[in-house]
Amino acid sequence: KIFTAGIIYHLFDQFTEHMKALKEKTKSDLSSKGVAVFPAILKIDKKNVFNKRNPIILGVDIHEGTLKVGTPLCIPQLKFMDIGVVGSIQHDHKDLKEATKGMSVAVKIDPVNDQQGQILFGRHFDDSHALVSKMTRDGISALKTHFKDDLGVDDWKLVQKLKTIFSGGVQFW
Repeated sequence: KIFTAGIIYHLFDQFTEHMKALKEKTKSDLSSKGVAVFPAILKIDKKNVFNKRNPIILGVDIHEGTLKVGTPLCIPQLKFMDIGVVGSIQHDHKDLKEATKGMSVAVKIDPVNDQQGQILFGRHFDDSHALVSKMTRDGISALKTHFKDDLGVDDWKLVQKLKTIFSGGVQFW
């Protein structure tokens, strides 16, 4: 893109706005494609199970991290069983784009494929299992490169924790 301005300060402002817009576009593209996955560990509230299958709708407590819409979830205790992606998050009947540590929210988990559509809460997994955001090497690299300022110290510690969990059992590590 070519910038023109009569005053150098206006040129600088145009350039910084352009760079900010490019950065935001890159962030939104990485998030929407599921590459940049924010770390989260969820505990299922067995009293708030609204739908057991396709889509699974559960009440959860955000034990650690930040849960965002579009986050793929798995269960490490069950050989890293993929259960789907977060389709929506609600708190007090209001849709949220993200939920942070300490919040209790309802989460709709949409299946990505037919196999995930057959997963049944109560049969394949239950409230004793923790739901974890599925992190990959590419996702961690994207977080380091583009979302470094969006994550706090606790989030980076959780990334390290999940990295050690996944490095022991996921085929793409």
